[in-house]
Amino acid sequence: MLIPSINNSLNGLVGLLNQLSNSEYYNPCASLSNSTIGEHTRHIIEMFQCLEANYEAGIVNYDNRKRNIAIQTDTEFAISQIRIIQDSLEKQNKKIELQQIIDGEEIRIDSNHFRELLYNLEHCIHHQALIKVAVLQNETIIVDENFGVARSTIEYRKQCVQ
Repeated sequence: MLIPSINNSLNGLVGLLNQLSNSEYYNPCASLSNSTIGEHTRHIIEMFQCLEANYEAGIVNYDNRKRNIAIQTDTEFAISQIRIIQDSLEKQNKKIELQQIIDGEEIRIDSNHFRELLYNLEHCIHHQALIKVAVLQNETIIVDENFGVARSTIEYRKQCVQ
């Protein structure tokens, strides 16, 4: 269920990106505190890329992302990177160690690949919610009602309707 949920969320992002011009994608948005939809998209993509790139080594530091400007300025390139992520999601679960420097001190925390995929999904949804705030001002862009909404909230809403 995890991989289909990630694919669903990333497909929603692709659907949105396909509706944006490059200028809508890379121009600062007041509703995003002058960051861009592209920056938020890059952040989503690079978190997944970071996990993928460090799968074999088993040590992940999300602060060590590449920060590829092409992802945040070119929707077609961003979509191509999302497709690569989707093609690489099916992996065995394994121990992963998270590494981070906090206040100059290195910490390491035990995790696993599936837990990190779940983290990246939730992180993706969070940034999609921010992106949704920016694009809802444009009436020509169609945004799925569940775009940027946590899976638990979607399930809760379904229960309330019944």
